[in-house]
Amino acid sequence: MGGSHLADWPENDYRLFCGDLGNEVNDDVLSKAFSRFPSFNMARVVRDKRTGKTKGYGFVSFANPADLAALKEMNGKYVGNRPIKLRKSKWQERTDYEAREKQKNQAQKKLKFPRKSILHK
Repeated sequence: MGGSHLADWPENDYRLFCGDLGNEVNDDVLSKAFSRFPSFNMARVVRDKRTGKTKGYGFVSFANPADLAALKEMNGKYVGNRPIKLRKSKWQERTDYEAREKQKNQAQKKLKFPRKSILHK
């Protein structure tokens, strides 16, 4: 299992959560939208590990908390085909809880029904 894909993110950075991303928004598109902020580190669109499809949200990382002003400046601005929703990302969110919970649930299901085809949804 490849561990958390956020492992290569800077420690102790300041992060914005970007929601409402269209399917056409990839890491590059998101990076370009925020690259003019001086302490911009990187941007990452979260994708479904199996299908590679975007989950419609991502994160933008800054080295300097002053650049969290990007929240006010960029919230509701068009990135790709639709306006993005921004909020401060809590530090704890860096380990994508939602994904973990899903993995846990799927693991439990697999244990209970090893041979049923219900799994292939």
